[in-house]
Amino acid sequence: MFLFELETYTSRLRLIGLLALVVGVGAWALDLTGAVYECPYCRTQRTVIALLGIILMLPNPRHWILRFIGSVFAFLGAFVAAFQNFNGWKKVSAGTFTFNEKIYVDPFILSGCALFIIIGLTWLLMLPAPNKAEDA
Repeated sequence: MFLFELETYTSRLRLIGLLALVVGVGAWALDLTGAVYECPYCRTQRTVIALLGIILMLPNPRHWILRFIGSVFAFLGAFVAAFQNFNGWKKVSAGTFTFNEKIYVDPFILSGCALFIIIGLTWLLMLPAPNKAEDA
C-alpha cells in the first residue's frame, strides 16, 4: 500500500467509509456525553462526514444517484465548515483571535480538518473506479 498513490484510496472505499463513519459517530458520542460543547456547525460537519462514510460503504457508491446525494451533503458540510473556519480568520484579521484552551477542540482547527475530510471523501466518491485490467 502506497500512501501517496491515489489508487490506494480509490480501491478501498468501504474501509475509508467505515473510518469516516467511526469519526462521525465518535464525534457525536463526544457531543452527546458532554465531552465537547454543543455546536450546530460541528454537528452538521460530523453528520455529513458520517453520511458520506455510509455512502462510500454501499455496494455501488459510484452510482450517479449516490454521487448526487453525496455531493449535496458534501456541499452543505463544506459550506458550514468553510463558514466556521472563516469566522476564525475574521478574528485573526481583527486581532482578537485566540486558540481554545483545549487546542484539540478548537473550532478553527476542527473546522479546517472537517473541510479537508469532507472534500477528500467527496473526491473519492466522484473519482472513477480503478481499472483492474491495468494491474494484470
